Amino acid sequence: QVQLVESGGGLVQAGGSLRLSCLASGRTASSYAMGWFRQAPGKERDFVAAITASGGSTYYADSEKGRFTISRNSAKNTVYLQMTSLKPEDTAVYYCAAVNHIRTIFSSNWYQGPYDYWGQGTQVTVSS
Repeated sequence: QVQLVESGGGLVQAGGSLRLSCLASGRTASSYAMGWFRQAPGKERDFVAAITASGGSTYYADSEKGRFTISRNSAKNTVYLQMTSLKPEDTAVYYCAAVNHIRTIFSSNWYQGPYDYWGQGTQVTVSS
């Protein structure tokens, strides 16, 4: 079992930056690949970024490439999403998710899901 807790959301002006954190707890948390998703009001949940268990590979949605950076600190069992040049359309609830690293071996598009565990989400609001 893995528990995920996001933090770092808030209100920021357009052009600003935020860093989201996702703390993973559980005996095998370090063996999970991690992803960030977001869901805006009235819209489906969308993939944002993902990182393998080793941290050696990262994946991004096309709209976030160059603006967002995913990273992880295995010693702290924490995954980060650094967001820069934020836009009002980035406003959403951001969720982190975990998937067993075995799935990353057998599927080239594992980062799209499904994931095994989800956090409760953190709200990001970007004002214009």
